[in-house]
Parts: sequence; C-alpha cells; structure tokens
Amino acid sequence: MPLLEAVRMALATIRAQKLKSFFSLLGVLIGVTFLIAVVSIIQGMNVYMEDRFATAFVGVNTFVLRQRPTESFTESATQRREWNRRPPLRDADARYLRTWMQTPVRFARACSSALPIEALGRRARAVEVIGTEETYFDVKRYTLATGRPFTAPEVRAGAAVVVLGALIADRLLPGLEPVGRTVRIMGIPHRVIGAVAAQGEMFGQPLDKFAVVPWTGPAQRFLCEGRTLDLLNVQANTGTDLVAAAGEAQGLLRRRRGLKPGQPDNFTIETSDGALETWSKISEVLIVALPSLVAVSLVVGGIVIMNIMLMAVAERTREIGIRKALGARRRDIVAQFLVESAAISSLGALLGIGSGLVLAFVVRAVSPLPAAVAPWSVAVAVALGIAVGVTAGLYPATRASRLDPIEALRAE
Repeated sequence: MPLLEAVRMALATIRAQKLKSFFSLLGVLIGVTFLIAVVSIIQGMNVYMEDRFATAFVGVNTFVLRQRPTESFTESATQRREWNRRPPLRDADARYLRTWMQTPVRFARACSSALPIEALGRRARAVEVIGTEETYFDVKRYTLATGRPFTAPEVRAGAAVVVLGALIADRLLPGLEPVGRTVRIMGIPHRVIGAVAAQGEMFGQPLDKFAVVPWTGPAQRFLCEGRTLDLLNVQANTGTDLVAAAGEAQGLLRRRRGLKPGQPDNFTIETSDGALETWSKISEVLIVALPSLVAVSLVVGGIVIMNIMLMAVAERTREIGIRKALGARRRDIVAQFLVESAAISSLGALLGIGSGLVLAFVVRAVSPLPAAVAPWSVAVAVALGIAVGVTAGLYPATRASRLDPIEALRAE
C-alpha cells in the first residue's frame, strides 16, 4: 500500500472517530506539553543567567575574591566545613594585591549586612547596606538617577554619606528629591548624596533594595568588623587582562598566605563564568530529571494508544478479512494500522507542542521564571510522537496482519 494512501485512510478514520481519537492522543499531548514547557523554561533561565545574572552579580570583565565560593547546594558537609576553616579576606590582603599587581585593574573592597534604614518616620527593614569605596560604582556600572557617588576623599575621611537604591529611595522618600535628605542607618544619620536608577527584578527579587556607604564611615562597625572584607571586586579593562589579572592575583595571594605548590587555594576567585558554573550544574540535573518524569506520561499515552488500536482491530476484523480476501498483503495491513497509530500520536505531539509553548509563555507572564523556546525540543517532541505511535501500534498491526481471512470474514 502506498504511504500516502495509508496516511489518507488513517486521517479518515481519525475524522470519523473524533472523540475516541482525542482520548487516544491525550496522554501524548500531556506529555509533550510539559516536555516543551519544562525545556523552554530551563532554556530561558540559561539565557537569562548568561545575559543578566552574571553581569549583575559579578560585573563585566570582573572577578571577585572571597573566602568561600557561592554555594550551589550540591556540596558535601565536608566541603562546607573546609570552606568555613579558611582564613577570612582582610583589608591587608586587598592592600597587598593593590601594591604588587602589575596588570592594570580597578579594585573595590566591599562588605555588606542587612540593616534597617529610617527616614521621615518611615522604616525599611533588612536593607542590604554595602560598605565599599568610590570605585564600586564604576565596577558595577551603576547609573545614577540623581545626585552623585561618593568620592575618594569622602572614603578616606569616613564621611557619613549614602547612595540609595531606587526601591529604598521611593519607600523612604516617596515623591521627594532624595539628595540632601537625611536617613538613619542603625540610628546613625547619613546624608543622601545620590540614588541609583531602577534596575528591576531578578527571579522576583528586587535589585534595588540596597544602600551604598563608604566602608570607612560610621556604619563600618556593623559591616567590616576587624577590617574583614566580604569580597574584593577586581575589574580589568579587557577580557584578556581579566584572565591575566586573575592568575596574577591567585599567585600573589598564595604567596602572601604561604601556600606551597600542590596545596589547594584557601580562597575563591569567581568570574562571570564561575558564577554560571553553579547554575550549569543545576541546569544539567533539571534538563535530565524533569523530562524523564514527563516521559512517564508518554509511556502511559503509548499504552492507551495500544489498547485503542487493539480495540480497533477487534472492531474491524471483518473489514480486515475483506481486504485480505481482495488481495491485501500482510504488509499492507501492518502499514494501515501503524500509520493510523503514528498519525494519532503525531497529532497529539503537534497539539502538545502548541499547548506547551502557550504554557511556557503563560508561566513567563505570571511569574518571574523566564522562557525561551529550544528548537531541538520541538524536534524531539515530534520524533517522540512518531516513535510512541509506531511502538504502540506495532503489536496491534502485527496481530491484525496475522488474522486468517476466512475466520475474519465470519466475524460479526
């Protein structure tokens, strides 16, 4: 039987039995829907992390020196204990690197804590107060909506000045020009000299809930106790300089801490690639685990299609007998039922692709989770639809082809 003729007969059967065909393809439709949606969300998060996360939290051409790496929840308890035993990063380490590094870079010492800020009878709780130096604004590439950043002389003098994030400025000083106002950080008055332009949200978390103060100012007692730093931002001019600077900083800090060849670093250097590595590990697990769970729906869908096709063979036994009596070969009967089964499953896959894309973009619209269509997932969904249909229809088709035409003609 020509393939086009088999397809035409299969589509005619589907049209004639619309409700039964719909329930047959329902399992495949659900499975493919969630496969497309899950892969689209994970792919969207990959793009989001590459385009925005690393830049926002590390910076362009920037690496970060810190005591311990960012946790990815995949480390063992032993690994965490080893990180906790590391010596803290201190201001003396930063000054040592500033003195001896040859690659042209920009440094920004920083430490932070969640502190309350008050102004005009309003209070913002758990604001990320960042104690740093004047170079921090260039490293982070902050754009100020109003006012100015603090200067090197203000850092040296330990001035009680502050630059507010957009969310804090709006919450404490709604409708007012923030520059020149006074806010209290842990009860200590600070003069507002600027406000950073709004940056929006990331994964539903605001990027503007912060305040930046000189790390030498009055708030240092709550931030950089014992001149201990949370991190040291180091920004190079180019990507090539970044690699050279990271290697140089690693060698200098190892020398300062007396580490011998073969001993592991007792500090961490993170670049944007390093920041993405944590997400990459999580993404690899999700991209394997979640579609594997979705595959259960496809297996169920295949079993449903097989049962429906077995029922179809029983219902159409007399038709099969007539076709064989008129000269139809076994392979013609097999082709008829295989194509019908594959057509039902493929239709379910196509509908699932459409509903999966809709579901992914609905999730993106109503939640902070991004979504981006991965073309390979659409191809995989179509292939799965055909594969499930052929696999599910193979036994019923073979059974139909083996019917004895005389016994089939006697069937009622």
